[in-house]
Amino acid sequence: MQNLSRTRIKICGITNMEDAEAAVGFGADALGFIFYKGSKRYVDPETAGGIISTLPPFLTTVGVFVNQDLNEIREIMGKTGINAVQLHGDEDPQFCNSVPTKVIKVFRVKDTLDPGKVAQYPVQAILLDTYSDDEYGGTGRSFDWTIIEDMRLPKKVILSGGLTPDNVSEAVRIVNPYAVDVSSGVEAEPGKKDHQKLKNFIEAINNGN
Repeated sequence: MQNLSRTRIKICGITNMEDAEAAVGFGADALGFIFYKGSKRYVDPETAGGIISTLPPFLTTVGVFVNQDLNEIREIMGKTGINAVQLHGDEDPQFCNSVPTKVIKVFRVKDTLDPGKVAQYPVQAILLDTYSDDEYGGTGRSFDWTIIEDMRLPKKVILSGGLTPDNVSEAVRIVNPYAVDVSSGVEAEPGKKDHQKLKNFIEAINNGN
């Protein structure tokens, strides 16, 4: 779908220093911190800020928000030092444009995806996740990747939704995304990573790049 030389890797749902250090050590390009209190992987800004302050300078840190007030987003940005904001709710293009940093907008895929709708969003990348009636991500389920296999989308694509060490190579082959995003697929339990799965996931991508 996109002709890119290397698939970047974002490990999301980081809640503790041990998992952050493991992800960085294995070669992650970005870490995600969820500031939506309805998530099982919520981390408070103080804890996230402490972790982020120890990370290498060229690692991207992403704050994940769901239908949250712009003032809250700005406050958390200031407290934590995150590099980018991921909007996982029903935010419109105008809201995305008002966020004072790089923005990733999430689109939850069910049966199709409208490139025209994607084009309306003034963001640096889109993240494609699996649609759910009752959850904003973290479902552990994949959508049909062939829906977007030959689709010409106007933004950089980050692929998410049910990715694991066993299926991520196939997902990258079909979609050829700018990056992949994983949380539940490398966990021992919500909010705690399985470091062997984490290592295997990153190796699976790098071996195919």
